[in-house]
Amino acid sequence: MYLSRLRLNPQSREVQRDLADCHEMHRTIMRAFPEVGPSARAACGVLYRVEPHRGYGPVTVLVQSRVQPDWSRLPEGYLLPGPLGCAVKDISGLLEAIRPGLWLRFRLLANATRKIRSENPNGRRVPLRKEEAAVAWLRRKAEAAGFELTELSSVQNLADVRVLAGGAFRVEGRHPAGRITLEGVLFEGRLRVVDADRFREALVNGIGPAKAYGFGLLSVGPV
Repeated sequence: MYLSRLRLNPQSREVQRDLADCHEMHRTIMRAFPEVGPSARAACGVLYRVEPHRGYGPVTVLVQSRVQPDWSRLPEGYLLPGPLGCAVKDISGLLEAIRPGLWLRFRLLANATRKIRSENPNGRRVPLRKEEAAVAWLRRKAEAAGFELTELSSVQNLADVRVLAGGAFRVEGRHPAGRITLEGVLFEGRLRVVDADRFREALVNGIGPAKAYGFGLLSVGPV
């Protein structure tokens, strides 16, 4: 497993295009990986997140992958020059160190949604914009992913997690199949590993939908 930290050059026209179009960002990131068919992102285990930024200066993008990337294949001038622009490290040791009972800090930008009835037979997904609903969504995902949120208060059942919702993280783009509009919720807090195997799977495969467009990467670190 590899984790890349990219710092994008805000003067690059390609960077400006990609920050305005999540489909183009996806296509640019996938240039660093082998072309292995229509499911290349899943085959290479690519997850990424554009870190929150203030709209000016360099933008940081974290990219996790099972395959070692070749960032020299990005457009010229896309990254800041020299070592500031790109750093790649092998994080396989992190997966090996996972064990039940381990406490970790985490960050997750997720496309938290619920399905409602619509004219579409499969229903329609709508974003969760209220903090309470977003935390409930994360608790359900956590149970399936082998971890639990730590509590600030067992009496009030308050999770030790900071939530930024309400449409603060919105991405748009153009896909051949139609226009893309997605909203994300940023979760930051502490968790405890319950099932090591399921938690490793969540780290590798991500959490929630819209992984091709910058959602689902679960980043963890020591408490």
